[in-house]
Amino acid sequence: MAAHPDDRPSGPRLPGVRAGGSARPDGEAPGTDDLRRGVDAWLDAAPPPPADPVRLGPAADDEEVARKILLDQLTGQARSRSELATKLARKGVPDEVSERLLTRFEEVGLVDDAAFARAWVQSRQSGKGLARRALAQELRRKGIDDEVAREALDEVDPDDEVASARVLVRRKLRSVQRVDRTTAMRRLTGMLARKGYGAGVAMQVVREELDAAQHGADDPDELDGLHGLD
Repeated sequence: MAAHPDDRPSGPRLPGVRAGGSARPDGEAPGTDDLRRGVDAWLDAAPPPPADPVRLGPAADDEEVARKILLDQLTGQARSRSELATKLARKGVPDEVSERLLTRFEEVGLVDDAAFARAWVQSRQSGKGLARRALAQELRRKGIDDEVAREALDEVDPDDEVASARVLVRRKLRSVQRVDRTTAMRRLTGMLARKGYGAGVAMQVVREELDAAQHGADDPDELDGLHGLD
């Protein structure tokens, strides 16, 4: 038995097409644009397909995500607890999960701010020639506690610090050969100041190195370049 017209399923209809499928009342067939708009309206009205749980997989576990982030961050490079906490926060890890995991990593020795500070000081002092003041600023930016930083900085030998300053000055001597002594002093002490050296040490080292360079210049060309350092 044919279904009554009122029993037919309802839904969005294509423009110009009746429920029974006939053309527009005026007998004109719907145009391409009408059909396209009708299809778009039908798609918009259709409910979205159900999510596929197999494809989506289980919801990510905050602790597991945080543990992977920490292990990735610590691979091949030590980091401070503050640096790691900042990284976890940026990744959206809840604070309570972050604190719990960082404390656990400290307990097993994977996070150790004291060891990190000592290694940082040794590397930056020997590699970059930084003095204690500059090292202290870097450790503070790394989130290292002041007391922990002080203990690491106390291991810097003052003689090693002076020796590093001399190396830095000697590397720059050639760049000041053509300027007068006052300008050379200003440039070289400024360079040491940026490395964290105090005014007393900087002035002493620069003066001694300029004197040594002047008196040790055997090449006539070097003597010509150093005549203004008197």
